[in-house]
Amino acid sequence: MRRPRRTTLLPALSVSLAGALVPLAPAEAAGATLTVNAAQPFRPVTHVAAGGLYGLAENSRPADSALLPLKVNSLTQPAPGVGQRPNGQPPGGDALLVAPQATRVGAGEYIRMPDIYPNFPYQWVSWNDWLAKVNTMVAARRNATSVTNVIGWELWNEPDGTWNTSAAGSFNDGWTRTYRAVRALDTTTPIVGPSTSYYNRSWLSSFLSSAKAAGTLPDVICWHELGGDPSGIAGHIADYRALESSLGISPRRIAINEYAAPGEVDVPGRIASYVAKFERAGVETAHRAFWYEYGTMNGLVVNNSQPTGTWWLYKWYGDMAGRMVTTTPATQTGLDGFASYDSTRKIVNVVFGNESGTNTVRVTGIGALGSSVRATLQSTPANGRFTAVTAPTTISTSTYTVSNGQISVSVPNMSATSAYNLVIEPVSGVPSYQQRYEAENAAVFRAQRLTSSSASEGGYVGRIDNNNGDHATDSYVDFVVNVPTARAYTMTIGYANATGATATQGLAYNGGAWTTVSYPPTAAWGQFGATVSTTVNLRAGYNVIRLAKGSPSFGGGTGFAELDYIQLT
Repeated sequence: MRRPRRTTLLPALSVSLAGALVPLAPAEAAGATLTVNAAQPFRPVTHVAAGGLYGLAENSRPADSALLPLKVNSLTQPAPGVGQRPNGQPPGGDALLVAPQATRVGAGEYIRMPDIYPNFPYQWVSWNDWLAKVNTMVAARRNATSVTNVIGWELWNEPDGTWNTSAAGSFNDGWTRTYRAVRALDTTTPIVGPSTSYYNRSWLSSFLSSAKAAGTLPDVICWHELGGDPSGIAGHIADYRALESSLGISPRRIAINEYAAPGEVDVPGRIASYVAKFERAGVETAHRAFWYEYGTMNGLVVNNSQPTGTWWLYKWYGDMAGRMVTTTPATQTGLDGFASYDSTRKIVNVVFGNESGTNTVRVTGIGALGSSVRATLQSTPANGRFTAVTAPTTISTSTYTVSNGQISVSVPNMSATSAYNLVIEPVSGVPSYQQRYEAENAAVFRAQRLTSSSASEGGYVGRIDNNNGDHATDSYVDFVVNVPTARAYTMTIGYANATGATATQGLAYNGGAWTTVSYPPTAAWGQFGATVSTTVNLRAGYNVIRLAKGSPSFGGGTGFAELDYIQLT
């Protein structure tokens, strides 16, 4: 039996209480090894699991300063006119009201439509009532002409437990009816579902077969991973892909828009295991489950701006750039982690946990870093969602000799509830701040991440095509950058433009005025090496830079250009 989907507000859980809810002690014995292959990248860094259900409460709670370092990928927020009262709280988190803040931090939003209802499980009224609500919600979104970050309509939530079949008929028929109602008003925004409370092959098989026959397949397939054991995630996704294939359905993007049980969500060691499995399995987005208060990014922030222990795990995640690289745990139930390699700075980042005792992280494929490297090891504790942790603990900084392209780092006295961060870099050091930002690492809206051997880090963003004046379809890329001082920076843009004529895009940063960037023609699409430069005046710390074919308050770009990277010097 799965746990109740909503709970009453609880006091902060101690680690021992959390363990009573969820078996945090892994089955694997201490002495495990996590292997990282920095020479085996498998996807660009996009921070897929840096998201939350109801992560934002208003337009400034939690503070932008607490969110920008996390590189928030996406959020699931309640519908416009939200009535939902989760855990007895007043309604909050209206997707359109929080959209300005989500945009300021580079995050997309899924809109959860049934949260127009006040109760959970949802209390069905009638089809006339529901379809009227659907029309009102879609119209409100269409009328919000400054909102461009909506990336999906989630038509229902946990229909395997919340759909009233006796009053509303079968869910499969209800899905088709609702899908068509949304598409009659909005022909472009992706549709997300069915958002079941757990992975259930037979349930999904029935749903997908019905949706295929009706022509109402979701653009993004979604279910929740709340069972208190992330070890099944890889099997669920593999099984889903096999099911898709058996039904003759083209691969859908996968969203896990609720993950981690109540006793896990504030335990960074356990969360490291979830993130690792989502990254390896190819999930597009994953959101921390909402069990407690609004406005805390699901327990990552206390007092609106102070980090909790788990915040630091996501901060380490947010620091990753370049490409995600392969991690191989000894088993799926114990020590696990995720890693990246930024070849432009020659930095390997590894975040791991979910094991106790003395364990080993073996990092291979690092010959490019030199004959010796510096490794810094940090930890962050499971101190709950009400305790601020002002900084992670530095355990050690050591120099290692690289032998056959690899090193092994022993990590003593690990706690299964803590998370750990290992940063490996050349002993000669790295630039004092990240200067190159890959387009494929950025927040991409109505465009596509693509690959090319000539692109920096092997990836780029293309098909940035839309500027038709429709805020729901505008194409743009948002770069969240971090610079050491307030000053003018030269921004160099790597690009391709095979139109045969100069193309243009709009440039704005931190919500400021628009200027135009011009891209002279290049030899071919997907062939990089050309650059243009401009000047940007940035504040110290985090900034959001937008390059757009179309965007609110911008007249629209001309021609077409593909983006490889931006570089700030």
